[in-house]
Amino acid sequence: MSTVLIVDDSQTLRTMLSELLEGVGIRVVEATNGVEAKEKIQAKSPDLVITDLIMPEMNGYELCRWIKNDPAKQTIPVLICSTKSEEFDRYWGMKQGADAYITKPFHPPELLKTVKQLLRGR
Repeated sequence: MSTVLIVDDSQTLRTMLSELLEGVGIRVVEATNGVEAKEKIQAKSPDLVITDLIMPEMNGYELCRWIKNDPAKQTIPVLICSTKSEEFDRYWGMKQGADAYITKPFHPPELLKTVKQLLRGR
């Protein structure tokens, strides 16, 4: 069973994503910001990280950069899921090493398709 770490400061969004992923048999771990996510990744690497960008303490860009610059963690796919929908935001997210970028509000089938592709590619 695959494990996905959801990193978002919104409890509502974490719950919604958790229910969506658990509904297709994916195990979910949650973190409220990048610092908490780093601790969880260091304890046990997930198969995929879905992160928001705007969060307290450590934002999603910094988290993505940290994952992709760590030789032991850089193979973990990162999916950015953010309300920041400008082309520059997407470009900057991919520049930090993100494997995919989806804007909120997202269509659940599109998100699931992207998650499954990223997990398959792992």
